[in-house]
Amino acid sequence: MIQQLKAPRTRGLRNLTVEAVSPLAPLATVPEKPSLSLLIQFDFNSARVRPESQQALANLSQALQSPELLGSNFSIEGHTDAKGRSDQNQKLSQQRAHAVSDFLKKWGVAEARLVATGKGASELANSADPFAPENRRVRIVNLD
Repeated sequence: MIQQLKAPRTRGLRNLTVEAVSPLAPLATVPEKPSLSLLIQFDFNSARVRPESQQALANLSQALQSPELLGSNFSIEGHTDAKGRSDQNQKLSQQRAHAVSDFLKKWGVAEARLVATGKGASELANSADPFAPENRRVRIVNLD
């Protein structure tokens, strides 16, 4: 968990020279931020974390409090599958993100380090099957 969420080391920019860029030069892609997707089980149509997922969240809280991650802030993203109305999925994903954030806070992660957001079904993990269980997940993203 720690390695997946750890921000990559970057080089300083001192003594960096910039060459002129031609108009047809390809743009550099921005690397994705370190993240981890967890299949957290919730009761149906509920934000209550099921007991079988509590150990995974306890492990996550320990990882977030490790020396390697202690200085980082994290987004807790709630995701749903495409079943149901989009407004309901958005609300449910937000509630689930808050439930995970609340769990992490109870286990000692500082509230100031966590931002809970709901994504609904807007970013499916499995777009080929919008109703697949892997779409119902919580994603942890290192914001630093």
